[in-house]
Amino acid sequence: MLNFSDRGFVVDRTVFIPSIAFLLSTVAIVLGFPDASSRALGILQAAIVENASWFYGIVMAVLLVASVALAFSRVGRIRLGPDNSAPDYSLFSWLSMLFAAGVGIGLMFYGVAEPVVHYLKPPVGEGAATGGENQAINLTMLHWGFNAWSVYALMALVLAYFSFRRGLPLTLRSAFYPILGDRIYGPLGAAIDVFAIVCTTFGISASLGLGVEQLSTGLNHLFGVPESGVIKIAITVAIMAMAAVSVALGLDSGIKRLSEFNSFLAIALLCFVLLAGPTALILGGTLENFGYYFANLITTSTNLFTYEDTEWLGGWTIFYWGWWISWAPFVGIFIARISRGRTIREFLIGVMLAPTLFVVLWMNVFGGSAIELIHAGESVFGDAVVDNQPLGLFLFLDYLPGTFYLSLLSLIMIVIFFVTSADSGALVLNMMASGGVDDSPIFQRVLWTGIIAAISATLLITGGLQALQTATIASALPFSLILLGALWGLQRSLQSDMQSSFVKASTSFDTDVDVDWQSRLGSLLIAPSDEAVFAFQNETVLPALSAFASELSKNGVAAAVTNNIDTDGSIALTAEAEDESGFTYAVKLSPQGGRAPSETRADEVLLPVEGSTSVTEVHLSSGSAGYCLWGLTEAQVIADVLAQFELYRRT
Repeated sequence: MLNFSDRGFVVDRTVFIPSIAFLLSTVAIVLGFPDASSRALGILQAAIVENASWFYGIVMAVLLVASVALAFSRVGRIRLGPDNSAPDYSLFSWLSMLFAAGVGIGLMFYGVAEPVVHYLKPPVGEGAATGGENQAINLTMLHWGFNAWSVYALMALVLAYFSFRRGLPLTLRSAFYPILGDRIYGPLGAAIDVFAIVCTTFGISASLGLGVEQLSTGLNHLFGVPESGVIKIAITVAIMAMAAVSVALGLDSGIKRLSEFNSFLAIALLCFVLLAGPTALILGGTLENFGYYFANLITTSTNLFTYEDTEWLGGWTIFYWGWWISWAPFVGIFIARISRGRTIREFLIGVMLAPTLFVVLWMNVFGGSAIELIHAGESVFGDAVVDNQPLGLFLFLDYLPGTFYLSLLSLIMIVIFFVTSADSGALVLNMMASGGVDDSPIFQRVLWTGIIAAISATLLITGGLQALQTATIASALPFSLILLGALWGLQRSLQSDMQSSFVKASTSFDTDVDVDWQSRLGSLLIAPSDEAVFAFQNETVLPALSAFASELSKNGVAAAVTNNIDTDGSIALTAEAEDESGFTYAVKLSPQGGRAPSETRADEVLLPVEGSTSVTEVHLSSGSAGYCLWGLTEAQVIADVLAQFELYRRT
């Protein structure tokens, strides 16, 4: 149960306390027994690669096919929010944030290194062979393209749908409502959120550690700064301090602005490298490589090198598959958080297509140019990249005009990408630990940046990052089953949503019961205070739903009213069944007018804070009905419930 306080923590104790305890105990084990932990996790990872590679291949194929099918099916027109809602953020802001949280830092690390490694050390055959360029770029795009973004897209879609259309909290447990029903509010739902918090924290900490290694290498390459443990700790503290400031400023003033700024820098760097290099060759190679990637997507995705004696698959493809799946709770919740108001079709196409096309261009410009350097006789460059992948980008920039300034710009971009990853991660962790509420005290949001920094710094000093990274990848195996179950639940809910959309009941506000048009007009013109809205819930909506439930019970229909006014401000009437096949009429709190006048509006308000203006919004079992009850009388509310129940029984 959520525990709200005006000045203290806003947390779900059943999630927050076990998560902290599990994080501390796991880190203590890795610190106390580093060698044993690494060996055990290494054995586990080897077993997964040997025995479960086929399963990862099936999961990734299912998610990719499902994403495409949903995007172009009839359900694509369903909106992630009330039917009358509009997107919270502009297209550029939205794409910038999802890209920065998803793979932005990975492109800086692997944009040069991965294509070069695949070219010089391919899965099978000779390195630097004729035609190896296509294969090297193709494998890189396989790891960073449609497959990766289908994982994020579907996880985010499930969470956004159940949160913004069904009014459930924006946490991982909500994805299992079609399967578990109201049990998501019990110990089982808490366990799901604890699992997500642990995976997310370890994943971000491991990623931060890898990024610190690259920054330390870059500083050494540019300024001769020694790559010592003290320097790495200082870098970690500096990045997390900036992340703390960003998360304290909030989503709109912090993460959004940084993501937009870094998107401009990334585009500028990309264009410079494209124009400074062999432009015609790069563009021709990009078109050819993308065609090769797209035409061979199915074959490459399912190629597990079963009959080849190679360890390449476990070190690259299975590593990536596990990484994307294990990061799905974090990136999925964040993308869902910024996607309210978009249709499913717009959402899926935007999340999958736009980042993939940018990834394709980036990998071809940087990776293709790096391979061309090797063709030109710079074999020393290729060997150096293979031996020191974090240094790959800076070694490549040495061959371009303005090397120092380009390298300095790249360092700034790496820092910003890590700040946006860290602060969006802290935002997501805070939401999962507080039952989906993101309007929590500043120090609580900053706390999670401190937890991430402490874990990452500790493991950097003791050398436990590799073990933590392996544990994160291994967690993807059970989570892939969770993801498939959530996808099945989404499919059931979307079918129900589509059926109801064809015969949607109109609101019964024009009923001639208890008409008082002057009062009705006054309620529309005056923004209610939080106290007035809560009073309306208690004195009008609650008696109306209770009376309706009582009448249903008298007629032999099992019905109940759930009163959560004191926690999240909602009231719900359920009848006939506990799952989605039953009738649900819930009245929740949402911002006045459905949208604030600018992009800086907060998300749906679960518990209004002082100074906000919130009104009531109707949610049915088939999704958000998208209209407000504020100002109606008890009789009019009953009439509206009756209209919706009649529609439910007649369809």
